[in-house]
Amino acid sequence: MVPAALADRISPARSTAVAARAGVLLGIGILILFVTGMISHLIQHPPDWFWWPAHPVWLYRVTQGVHVTVGVMMIPVLLVKFWSVYPRFFIKPSLRRGPVELLERGSVAVLIGAVLFQIVTGLFNTAQFYPWKFFFTTTHHAMAYVAFGAVVVHLAVKLPVVRQALTAPVREPEEAVGQEDSAANTGRTGVSRRAVLAAAGIGSVAAGVAVAGQSVPLLRRVSVLAPRSGEGPQGVPINRTAAAAGVLETARSAGYLLTVKAGGREHGFTRAELEALPQYDSVLPIACVEGWSATGHWSGVRLRDLLAAVGEYGGGDVRFVSMETTGIYGSSVLPHPHVVDASTLVALRLGGADLTLDHGYPCRLIAPNRPGVLQTKWLKSIEELS
Repeated sequence: MVPAALADRISPARSTAVAARAGVLLGIGILILFVTGMISHLIQHPPDWFWWPAHPVWLYRVTQGVHVTVGVMMIPVLLVKFWSVYPRFFIKPSLRRGPVELLERGSVAVLIGAVLFQIVTGLFNTAQFYPWKFFFTTTHHAMAYVAFGAVVVHLAVKLPVVRQALTAPVREPEEAVGQEDSAANTGRTGVSRRAVLAAAGIGSVAAGVAVAGQSVPLLRRVSVLAPRSGEGPQGVPINRTAAAAGVLETARSAGYLLTVKAGGREHGFTRAELEALPQYDSVLPIACVEGWSATGHWSGVRLRDLLAAVGEYGGGDVRFVSMETTGIYGSSVLPHPHVVDASTLVALRLGGADLTLDHGYPCRLIAPNRPGVLQTKWLKSIEELS
């Protein structure tokens, strides 16, 4: 039983019907977040069995836009879920239920902590604000398993209650959460259960629209809370500048050479020599884990042509090394499907003009369906791996 002083103030809208429906929405949202988050993690840290296609070119962009937007949309749902069930936190554990009761309470505590951690740190990441010492991506990835596991355990324990609540109409009088006698609610007025669920739905949609513009161009004028507008130099935003990467001098060096190794041979290309090779255009998006994305019109040398100009490409992955030596993304590995794709370029120009320093001058990688952190800028060398 809930303490009498608290029970008298419990709204009739705090019911298993509201809690169950909010919980289902929250569970669906967490599943979407888990899947889209795992996709990004596996692309950046691929195990041997993982395969990711080069097409459609917008697929990664969609997954990360969905990841961030759904994460924000879950905030109103999470608040309603907590609001509807918090009186149960004051119920004394039942000795009769024993381990089941402890498992339920434990899963709820872990679930609340993990979900709050994921949402708060995720929001800070979209704003590129890191007031902590741990590495965000590693910790966020680890906590995703904790949150998902807590949802599974909680659902397993509460499944009979959830099933019963979902089969009953929302308007049907029923026992309020934490109360055994629905008569306690007789004559009490207040917000209805449907109003609470409607508020959660409207709030969720509004929150999603408020941030979705950073990945959906049509919504940019109304997405007042989007951290990125999709605008930037040459029409594409910039996450890491040349100054932050420490390449201002090396990138502008008159003696610049791009070293390319393929088929057991090696050759150094000047920027002028790269410009003398056949040039091609690709319209490809830059999409980042923060959720923002923008489409760029890139021009440069096809990677497969550049490799062929040096030696016979053997079909392996290709490593790209940047002039940047201070960051954690100073190199990347491109898998075979992307290496041979016609839209993969060693880009020299963006939007009809030479790359700016912040966009990767003198040349950079641009490949389809890849995270922005793996589109290596300020290229120093390209090497086919055995």
